[in-house]
Amino acid sequence: MGTNADTLQCAGGTLGQHRHVCAFFNSFDEEHRVLRSFFKEGFERGEKAFHIVDPDRWEDHLRQLADGGIDVGRAMGSGQLEMLRWQDAYLRQDRFDQEAMLTLIEEVLQTSAASGYPLTRLVGGCAWAMLDRPGVEDLVEYETRLNHVLAKYKDPVICTYDLAKFNASVVMDVMRTHPLVIIGGVLQENPFFVPPDQFLLELQERRRAAQIH
Repeated sequence: MGTNADTLQCAGGTLGQHRHVCAFFNSFDEEHRVLRSFFKEGFERGEKAFHIVDPDRWEDHLRQLADGGIDVGRAMGSGQLEMLRWQDAYLRQDRFDQEAMLTLIEEVLQTSAASGYPLTRLVGGCAWAMLDRPGVEDLVEYETRLNHVLAKYKDPVICTYDLAKFNASVVMDVMRTHPLVIIGGVLQENPFFVPPDQFLLELQERRRAAQIH
């Protein structure tokens, strides 16, 4: 393996071929502590940072980035740092539309590359899925299908989950949709990962069984 786009450091590990990461944290502070060097490395290498954040954490997120040594004002002014609130991404029109979200992710990666960024480091907080909104039940299917989109790109995408907000069955399903996982602050290959086509069949079977019962 070479350097630059071929290898990325994250949470004590290396991102190689697979770059769809599920990151479990116990707090917002832990999330930033673990990902701080990942964020900083991207800015230093001139890569794009695209963050989808909890609107209630907007200012906290900016403060944490600044505390990590990032010139937030300059990065946002140049377009190197782009942030969206949940309602401008996952919950547009106050609902979750997985087709629209998959399209958005692909558009972000393509637009950033066309703008001259060597990579985009995309991080999305996923606690929106615990809100009472139409479509949020499609979270696991969306995460599974996202693998098909990301297979075409080298850009790392980290989906962050607060363990205090999700029950064990959702956590386990979500984990199975990601080839890599950060848990206990450490990046590792995920032994529970199920290839997307296989998992989509499983989800179809579950829906069929639920209709019977």
